[in-house]
Amino acid sequence: MRNFIFVLWVLLCSIAPAAAQVSVGVGLPGVSIGINVPAYPQLVPVPGYPVYYAPQLNSNYFFYEGLYWVYDGDNWYTSEWYNGPWELVPPEAVPLFILRIPVRYYRRPPPYFRVWSASAPPRWGEHWGHAWEERRRGWDHWNRNAVPAAAPLPTYQRQYSGSRYPRVEQQQVLQSQNYRYRPHDALAQRHYQVQQAQAVQPQAQPPQHRGEHAQNGRTPSMQSGQEAPRVRAAPHQERPVANAPSSASQSGGVAPPGPPPQQHAREQAQRQQAQQQQAQQRQAQQQVQQQRAEQPAHQQQAQQQRAQQETQQQALRAQQQQAQQRQGPPHPQQGERQTQQHQQVAAQHEQQPQGRGQEKREQHEPGK
Repeated sequence: MRNFIFVLWVLLCSIAPAAAQVSVGVGLPGVSIGINVPAYPQLVPVPGYPVYYAPQLNSNYFFYEGLYWVYDGDNWYTSEWYNGPWELVPPEAVPLFILRIPVRYYRRPPPYFRVWSASAPPRWGEHWGHAWEERRRGWDHWNRNAVPAAAPLPTYQRQYSGSRYPRVEQQQVLQSQNYRYRPHDALAQRHYQVQQAQAVQPQAQPPQHRGEHAQNGRTPSMQSGQEAPRVRAAPHQERPVANAPSSASQSGGVAPPGPPPQQHAREQAQRQQAQQQQAQQRQAQQQVQQQRAEQPAHQQQAQQQRAQQETQQQALRAQQQQAQQRQGPPHPQQGERQTQQHQQVAAQHEQQPQGRGQEKREQHEPGK
């Protein structure tokens, strides 16, 4: 019994420090970035990129498209506030200009970064594998003369440090009141929407749990070493920005957020119109096919009629031949008689004009 109590006491003592260590910098259950930024950091632009970095922090800390980005422990994290809570970002959802940051601006680079060129971005394809490189093909190629402008810094957050750092449910209210910028990058928009939705969740929790979850602006975590659940993008509660471009070059092959309701209605109307046109085309094709099918039928009827006429003519010819065969050939004497009769009739016709001419001459010659 004493041994059991001693073992239980050792286990409890080992769990308590681990929980205290994980609770620092936790943004999602089971996720810890292991850093703490007690005050608003100094952010300096990266030349030629729409990105800021924090040169005075001993971490890979950046600002892009109105969001803070941290690369720690082989993972990317993002947040609307400089000290979290943080959202885990999978490799497929990291914005392009975050991937393109040169190695020299990582203040705490991993060991495998040191063999790469300091003026070039990390070789993410070698690190994350061929499958990732196929999905994000072309991420390291862009027009350096057409780089978008950097987003303004939310400097109002300087007044919220230490014990004045806001809780999760307060961060969204302060952000909407003091910072009007909305991300233009398609992937950054998705992360912004996720964090907006997460900020509403603590308000729906019971009071006894809300105080525990919102302490120091962070949510409770699980034990270290557990895998963090993947977060799905929640629908954005605000209206989308009208002038926010969603180009495929910035999305890196990942689908942007869904279209607004008006655009969705227009797309539905266009799809219905296209369906109607397709139906009309199908009807026209069917009519043409019917006409083509009817033409051979008329031709067959005409051929049948011609065949019937020929059959009837052949039958008549056959009947005539049979009748002639039944009568037989004419007798030779009868033929001679008929010939003599024809000759006599012809001679009579020749004599009649001569007799009439003699009578006329006699009438004109009275002396005779």
